[in-house]
Amino acid sequence: MACSCDAPQPKSPAPGFRRALWVALWVNLAMFLIEGIASLQSGSVSLLADAIDFFGDSANYLLSLSVLGMGLLWRGRAAMIKGLTMTGFGVIVWARAIWVVRTGITPEPLTMGLVGVLALAANVGVAALLFRYRDGDSDMRSVWLCSRNDAIGNLAVMLAAVGVFGTGTAWPDLVVAAIMGSLAVTAGISVVRHARADIASARTGTEAAPVQPATNSRS
Repeated sequence: MACSCDAPQPKSPAPGFRRALWVALWVNLAMFLIEGIASLQSGSVSLLADAIDFFGDSANYLLSLSVLGMGLLWRGRAAMIKGLTMTGFGVIVWARAIWVVRTGITPEPLTMGLVGVLALAANVGVAALLFRYRDGDSDMRSVWLCSRNDAIGNLAVMLAAVGVFGTGTAWPDLVVAAIMGSLAVTAGISVVRHARADIASARTGTEAAPVQPATNSRS
């Protein structure tokens, strides 16, 4: 469930907002590495999907920091890279899920649950850090909403762990992973569409027509 919130327009950020974004960036990068390693050790595809979500959020924060003073063309190019990456990782989650189905691997639920709790704590901490900016401009609010909504994915992973433990099968993990992978793909496609419109607008010097975003739960 990757975040597809748009990067901020060039403007002076609220005091402390840039520092908060840097903290959020490093927390999300750390959790990307932790969950990525845990997903390989436990065999959990939903952990892999959640790790990719942390990576997507890290890219969003980095993009937010890097484009504060840039023009529309460069913001569009950066968003294009982000959107393509998000889509690619969503496809990787699908491929991994199919591979697990074919091999019959059952993930280790204890690792899934413990790492899910850690991820939930990380997202709650980031959301609390950004809470003071929730009533700022639309860009600040979007960043906070992304962090707040990420907790849903963590809870889904924890529920998948309970399902795997209760059923002794990989299906709860695979269902959650498939949903999260689908959301990553649709979010990535939405970002690419917006990026193309921004790039075209910057090159022609005209305002691009609004692009209807694909439905996802991390906007």
